[in-house]
Amino acid sequence: MAEDLKTVVLNDVHQQLGAKMVPFAGYNMPVRYSSDLDEHRTVRRAVGMFDVSHMGEFRVRGPQALDLIQRVTSNDASKLTDGKAQYSCLPNQDGGIVDDLLVYKLADNDYMLVVNASNIDKDWNWISQFNTNGAEMENISDQTSLFAVQGPKAAEALQSLTDTDLASIPYYSFVQGTFAGAPNVIISATGYTGAGGFELYIPNEHAQQVWDNIMEAGKPFGLKPIGLGARDTLRLEMGFSLYGNDIDDTTSPLEAGLGWITKFTKDFTNSAGLKAQKEQGVARKLVAFLMDGAGIPRSHYELVDEAGAKIGEVTSGTQSPSLSKGIGLGYVKTELSAPGSQIFVQVRGKNFPATIVKLPFVKGTEEA
Repeated sequence: MAEDLKTVVLNDVHQQLGAKMVPFAGYNMPVRYSSDLDEHRTVRRAVGMFDVSHMGEFRVRGPQALDLIQRVTSNDASKLTDGKAQYSCLPNQDGGIVDDLLVYKLADNDYMLVVNASNIDKDWNWISQFNTNGAEMENISDQTSLFAVQGPKAAEALQSLTDTDLASIPYYSFVQGTFAGAPNVIISATGYTGAGGFELYIPNEHAQQVWDNIMEAGKPFGLKPIGLGARDTLRLEMGFSLYGNDIDDTTSPLEAGLGWITKFTKDFTNSAGLKAQKEQGVARKLVAFLMDGAGIPRSHYELVDEAGAKIGEVTSGTQSPSLSKGIGLGYVKTELSAPGSQIFVQVRGKNFPATIVKLPFVKGTEEA
């Protein structure tokens, strides 16, 4: 029910901007302000700003912080230095994934974990059960706003609001400082669109001030507010997985092509099981495919072979605004997963041909 939905701090601002609001991950969220196509192109060609304050943030501190993070995540967080972030996942005991997340090293014995909005409570409870050595955990999700300013003009659009040289922040790095007059802002260069840009983690009390300043500073660069509809098509063109679609409690990180964040140089939840799976090989793999002609793939559509036998299913699919073709991700049998292989997507009882391709579907930016 609508009254049960959580709201982000700037909920009223989005409604005043004419956003269409929809329930998403338990929150009332802006799905679009104008059209998904216009907003997608704005990010690929110029710069747009997403309010993704529904995401979850946990602080993990103290002498046992790294030990806890190492126990519950698949990647090797001991490699992080101050000011660096890492993509990782929380494996479960059965070979699947509790969630995917970002791990930020703020300082020695001080980390921030960024988790998916729909999994905040689930992840908190999961990590807590492994916290047997007394790491200090704090859920700061409800105190933190998060804006993602994405696109090739993002650094130019934001530079007047900070003394930090934004263009010099390496990928998967961050700085902490004053931004648009607000203290204690984390300015991060991770991104979920492939178009470049920054994420700004802001104490809630400064969210309105920072949003207004960005909207004003970004005007000469064509900055617009962007909704979750375009966020989904942007991430899919890059082949970035979405939890609940492409990865979940039943999908192994190795099946999902996330072997690169699964490090067997340490022990972690189900590391022995995943190592055995790596040695034996996986029976299915997450692949990217491009429709050969007509047809738009959608989540849960069946993937079949030439004879019409089911070989998998679509996990994410859309019409790519950049390619004007259908694109998708889905799991297929490993022997059918090589790039260049032909598969078929079943759309309303008809089989439409598609070709398995390497990611990304498009480069992150698009010429206007």
